[in-house]
Amino acid sequence: MQDWLTMTAADLGRGIAAGDIDPLALCDTYLDAIAAHPLRDRIYARVTADRARAEATAAAVRARDGRRLSPLDGVPVSWKDLFDTAGIATESGSKLLEGRVPLHDAQVVRNATAMGLVCLGKVHMSELAFSGLGYNPSTATPPCVNDADAVPGGSSSGSAASVAFGLAAASIGSDTGGSVRIPAAWNDLVGLKPTHGRLSLEGAVPLALKFDTVGPLCRSVEDAALLTAALEGGKAPDLGGATLQGRRFAIVETAFMDDVRDSPKGAFERAVAALQAAGAQVDTIEVPAVDDALDASVCLIPSEAYGLWRDVIEANPDKMYSEILTRFRLGRNYSGPDYVAAWARLEAARVAYDEATAGYDAVLAPTAANLPPNLERLNTDPDYYKSENLLALRNTRIGNLLGLCALTLPTDTPSCGLMLVGAPDQDSALLRLGAAAQKVLRK
Repeated sequence: MQDWLTMTAADLGRGIAAGDIDPLALCDTYLDAIAAHPLRDRIYARVTADRARAEATAAAVRARDGRRLSPLDGVPVSWKDLFDTAGIATESGSKLLEGRVPLHDAQVVRNATAMGLVCLGKVHMSELAFSGLGYNPSTATPPCVNDADAVPGGSSSGSAASVAFGLAAASIGSDTGGSVRIPAAWNDLVGLKPTHGRLSLEGAVPLALKFDTVGPLCRSVEDAALLTAALEGGKAPDLGGATLQGRRFAIVETAFMDDVRDSPKGAFERAVAALQAAGAQVDTIEVPAVDDALDASVCLIPSEAYGLWRDVIEANPDKMYSEILTRFRLGRNYSGPDYVAAWARLEAARVAYDEATAGYDAVLAPTAANLPPNLERLNTDPDYYKSENLLALRNTRIGNLLGLCALTLPTDTPSCGLMLVGAPDQDSALLRLGAAAQKVLRK
């Protein structure tokens, strides 16, 4: 049963369907692994053992009766601690929300439960989801699977750690500027940021509503497709027969490739070469609209975040980690006209980007330009914190700003992801590309 902890969610689902895996035994295997793990308290904020066993018991009955609700019925997952769960504290990694217990599940939790997924518990995260590093001195900083002295990436830090350390079959996180993709990349997982608006944000503690998205962190592209379908209460796209032959990709030199460190750069170049060897065409292009979008974000994201959280924050600012407080308060620097003008620039950048990349199936980029930063240095060097956080989120943030969908895949180098960026509402096509790319990258 030990290999259950390393299997993909899809393979676990197939084992349940075949009668080879009992959902309750699977749930108990994960709960026992969580209880025994020395880093458990740095990963899980709360374990929901009673709920998990009740859901797994119901899944076992359905499996015996041939009434499974979805391909993932009976599969145990963790949830980032910003998704409301009825009767279970949901605090978004912040002392500001300590003791907050919602009455209802978030919509995506309800959808996933209706599809038979089993809730193992809530995992730690960056405070109020406003950091790409995963460092949270207010609650807990989860570990990075590849470097015990480094941060895991954020803000879905516990989500990545729970899967990478074998304490969940998959996890559900959120992504406003890279918060699914950075921790997925730094922990050698698959992470999907769907097109904004595809998955419900109802019952999710917000950061910046016009950019927030919900997405899975998991072990395969197939898992990402199945989990996304469960979160929306729909059906996953067929990934069978996906190929890279004849597919056209672009490398956008503008911004995406600036200041990329040696390890991520080398991993990216080898991954691109592997895609080309599999029949993909890769061009290098310039898209000035990317810089325009990044310029607009300096106003937009802090203004969105501070506008939502100003009253709560300023009532108890001493409860916050100082670096996160500073990031929120950047929103005070901009006026209403600044905000409107920034949105006008961003809308124009979206049109220009879509036109420049319309002939390509996806854009390729390193998921992060840097490796996981050192935890102790982040704690003692504010300038290091700021520079590494900005660089970590630079590439991923572009997709949120431009309204795109994006997928990160592991490469041949630990903590170095390959990001495929697709056009708006082309999530299914992106998943098919990702499935084909994953086969090539795993060889």
